Amino acid sequence: MTSGAGSEPVWTQSWLLWSFDLGLVLALTSLVLLIVGGDRRALGMVRGLSILMLAAVASKLLKLEMLSFVLEKLVLGSAVAIAVIFQSEFRRFLEQLGRGQIVQLFQTSRRAIPNPNSAIDEIVDAVKDLSQNRTGALMILETSGTIDERDFAVGGVKLNAQLSKELIQTIFQTTTLLHDGAVLISGDRLLAAGVILPLSDRTASRQLGTRHRAAMGITERVGNCVCVVVSEETGSISLAERGTLNRPLTSSKLKELLEAKLSPTGDEKAVAPGLSSFARQILAKGRTLVSRVFRLSSSPSQRKK
Repeated sequence: MTSGAGSEPVWTQSWLLWSFDLGLVLALTSLVLLIVGGDRRALGMVRGLSILMLAAVASKLLKLEMLSFVLEKLVLGSAVAIAVIFQSEFRRFLEQLGRGQIVQLFQTSRRAIPNPNSAIDEIVDAVKDLSQNRTGALMILETSGTIDERDFAVGGVKLNAQLSKELIQTIFQTTTLLHDGAVLISGDRLLAAGVILPLSDRTASRQLGTRHRAAMGITERVGNCVCVVVSEETGSISLAERGTLNRPLTSSKLKELLEAKLSPTGDEKAVAPGLSSFARQILAKGRTLVSRVFRLSSSPSQRKK
């Protein structure tokens, strides 16, 4: 069935419209990734939103009206939640968009992608100074995914600040209100301070201090984190993982272990949300889809000849 003499088949036009629509959705997703940068939690939220969007489209195509209605509301609510959580990033994006500063927006987003090695250097430098001054410290470092706050005894005070050696040292000074607890670190962000952790019930851990027992307790319960501990009594450095303490450590050994745990592997680097690689993937898939559509649209005319 055609729409008229010499015109393209209706199904070909619908395929072209669908591919254009898909391209716009992919472009919008890449724009959201661009706005939120390389924060792990943000990327997890965007991935979740993308899955909900795909499920909503699939339910609509399958004519599952009730499921489609629920998923559409979930997509809308999730999009609003992301906009609220990252309101400062979206505000900056809208301001630059209004001024026509599109190039600056892309440049800012590229710089915003966190460097895990830089974050590790900040942590190790802070731990080295805290150890030399015998200042107690406890740090939770996310290795993958996010930690559910329900695994903490007390969630602490939300900071979501740029990670730095000076900030870590300041928090653990005994004169501050937040020193008695742990800090939660994700990538290059210090998310919270004053976090109270569950203690380990192991018999061997009872001979250790509260910080060491807390580090063992949270890593027993949560598999996607490690804990760095600085002893207040001796200044010794420890690393807890899956309920086991590795101690005493030198600062260089700690850096080596953290690089092994936190630095992205080759596969993770390949799928990192860099704008250029993401854009190349979109363009490649778009070219493949368009070429298939045009091959399909030209085949009927060839058969007519």
